[in-house]
Amino acid sequence: MANLQTQFETFNGTIRLGRFDENAILREKRDRVLEKLKQNLPGVFEKHGEPFPGYYPLDQGSYEMDTGTKPLNGDYDIDQGLYFYVSTTTYLDPVTLKERVFEALDGHTNRVELRRSCVTVFYSSNGDPLYHVDLAVYSDGSMNPDGKSYHAKGKQHSLPENRYWEVSNPQQLSDTIFDKFPGPEERKQFRRVIRYWKRWKAVNFTAGGASAPNGIGLTLLTYYHFQPRYTDAFANKHNDLRAMRELVEAVLASFQLVYDEDEKAYVERLIVKLPIEPWKDVFDRMTARQMGTLKDKMTVLKDALVYAEGVADTRAACERLQTVFGEDFPVPEKQETASVHPPAITSSGNSA
Repeated sequence: MANLQTQFETFNGTIRLGRFDENAILREKRDRVLEKLKQNLPGVFEKHGEPFPGYYPLDQGSYEMDTGTKPLNGDYDIDQGLYFYVSTTTYLDPVTLKERVFEALDGHTNRVELRRSCVTVFYSSNGDPLYHVDLAVYSDGSMNPDGKSYHAKGKQHSLPENRYWEVSNPQQLSDTIFDKFPGPEERKQFRRVIRYWKRWKAVNFTAGGASAPNGIGLTLLTYYHFQPRYTDAFANKHNDLRAMRELVEAVLASFQLVYDEDEKAYVERLIVKLPIEPWKDVFDRMTARQMGTLKDKMTVLKDALVYAEGVADTRAACERLQTVFGEDFPVPEKQETASVHPPAITSSGNSA
């Protein structure tokens, strides 16, 4: 059995996208959008005869969690929350508040869109995407009787039933996820495994394709099924290959047979619910066919991980892993050994 921990950690270092405080370019793009909002929003509200409520921004998503990966296509996704000091009853139609944000940013670049869950500002060069900033709009919890913050959902021209406020607390979600793994070394491996998932997704699914699992879904699959794994728990020597292989196997085993109204038949699905309110299934928008594609690709990933764990030739193992993780997964110089052995039994650390 080859020891591939060096290759996995090198891979992690190659694909890891740091937080805003580590990346001056992305921080500058975020700050430029926030400055534009600061300049324009008061005038937009005044134009519509509404008092300017005030707001504050918060980093969120993979940047806040430190689970981001560098995009293959160069299109960096920057997530930002805008928390307005308004109640959900002040703006019964949440799209109206999103329209104010859109109006304040319209024209900042050649492309600004009001989308279902956010307002997005796109940056490009010669037609090639460079960055996009997703601005999620919230009603701050301090303004609501129940003390909860709500995320504005819906697009322009959406039907009334598709315009709604949804309970949301990204910071609580992040805290809940990482509190499961209190040890710093466990958290490091947890984050690395999420990054491996995300690069696998980027390599194996069309960018922006509807069949691709979303990032929060992959993070939650890791939250529910990941267990830290070591070759030597006392020396904190990790075994990312085994952790990833066991995780993928556990996820594949968690597919459930459920009745699909569109297909009029029972189909296999992953049901992955948020561990906090609103407790929704984050994969509920995927069709039965998309779920089937996801399972097929996960099975290919599992087979590659099983092979890599069993083969003695490090180069052969890495070449196989490169087929699922892409060219950034390192392949060492050719070795003489190439025999296959069953996976060795390794120790596991105390899991949360």
